[in-house]
This record gives sequence, C-alpha cells and structure tokens, in this order.
Amino acid sequence: MLCVLLLVGLVALPTQGIASARPATEGGGSGAAPETFVALDEIDPTILHDIRYTTQHNFVGRRIHAYRDPICVLTRPAAEALAEAQTAVRDLGYSLKVYDCYRPQTAVDDFVAWAKRLNDNRMKAEFYPDVDKSQLFADGYIASLSGHSRGSTVDLTLVRLPAAQQPRWRPSMGLVPCFAPYGEQFPDNTVDMGTGYDCFDTLSNTLDPRIRGEARANRLLLKDVLESAGFTNYAKEWWHYTLDGEPFPDTYFDFPVARRALR
Repeated sequence: MLCVLLLVGLVALPTQGIASARPATEGGGSGAAPETFVALDEIDPTILHDIRYTTQHNFVGRRIHAYRDPICVLTRPAAEALAEAQTAVRDLGYSLKVYDCYRPQTAVDDFVAWAKRLNDNRMKAEFYPDVDKSQLFADGYIASLSGHSRGSTVDLTLVRLPAAQQPRWRPSMGLVPCFAPYGEQFPDNTVDMGTGYDCFDTLSNTLDPRIRGEARANRLLLKDVLESAGFTNYAKEWWHYTLDGEPFPDTYFDFPVARRALR
C-alpha cells in the first residue's frame, strides 16, 4: 500500500531532492532511470510479482499514474539483496512476492490527490473499513513523499511453494475487510500475515500483539530473512522494508515504472 515512514508508506519529509526530468504531471512521470536502477526479474526471475498499482485491486481502485508495466524496479543493491533473501526463503519452501518497489513521485502525487477527494470511497470496505477518509492525512496514512521513490524500498510477502495460482481480482468478487480471518480475505496466494496488503489499520503493525499463531510466525520469518539480507522493516507495516545504506537516501525520483525507462 502506501509505505514509508507513516503507516502506509508515504513519508512527510522535506521536498528538496526530487529528481525528475520535468515536474510530476497527471499523465505520469517521464524520463529515464539512472543506471543504478534495474528490473528485479533481471536479477532474480524466481521472485513472484503482484504489482497492485498496475491494477484495480488497490485502495484507490484503478491503475495508479506512472505505473505502466507490472514490474518491480529497484536500485541494483536492493535487487541483489532481495535475491539473497529469496535464496534463503526458497531453502525453507517459500518464495518472496513483491507488491510494490520503486514508486514515482507522480504516483505519490496521485495518492495525495485521491485522498483529497472525500467522496471517492469505492475501495473503503477492503482497505480502510475503520478509517474515515477525511483523517488519512492526520492519521499519517498519506503524505507528500514516499521512501519508495528513492528506489530501495519494497513491499512484499511470502508464498508457500509450489505457488498456488495468483487470482486476478474483479469488481464482481466484492470487497472483504483486509483484517478479516485469513480464509475470508482476498485469496492472493500468500501465507497468512494477519491482514492483507495495504491494510490501513493498526493490525498491520508488524509486531501488533493481537496477531498471533501462524500469522505472527510468518511475519517474523519474513522479518528475520529480510533483516539478514540487509533490510530494515517499517514497524507499522509488516510488508515494508528498506535497504540499509540505500544509495539515494535524499533523492526522490519520478521516471515511470516501465522497462523502457531502464537503461
């Protein structure tokens, strides 16, 4: 979902350091990525992808601006560290699955504009059933900058191998609260993590004491493996990890999520 410093991944940081070929526009980011950025599937093709912001199945309910291809783009150090984590979880019978990686500033601006449209609640029943949309900024779920835009942050989960087929969400399937019991949540082939991805709720806090049993064990497994590979978890989102020593700690990029943007 949104992930960064505040609960859903967008962080309130100074606006200096935004790197873009031109200002972010509604049509999407433009320009080319620095050579440091790569597509994750070129580093490790075994890591599963479910890039939610290229689909309708996210808290906005449509494709997000500047997400053009369903790929995970990261800085090379982050991608290589994630490949190391994949080796570790595959030895245990799992695969990593990524939901979101690099996020253009244009997409962040799209989230901010959506949050200001208070009458657009088409996905509320799943992603923020207990949060009033008018409180998204005050509660820290939406902010003007995201660590994802620096290129070394990833949202991800675990899938038991052999991986079950990844279902495609359709509006006719309806919406179920993201904190519903595991068997009632959208069946996205992940293991039980206590909540679904991008769940605007304190139950998404990685170590929330209400999350017990198998779900807690799965969260801790993901945390242990990612930390061993050099990532740090954001405590308010079980799915959100940032590479330690990220190469662009103060720069926010705005090229699109697209293969053609990569050199």
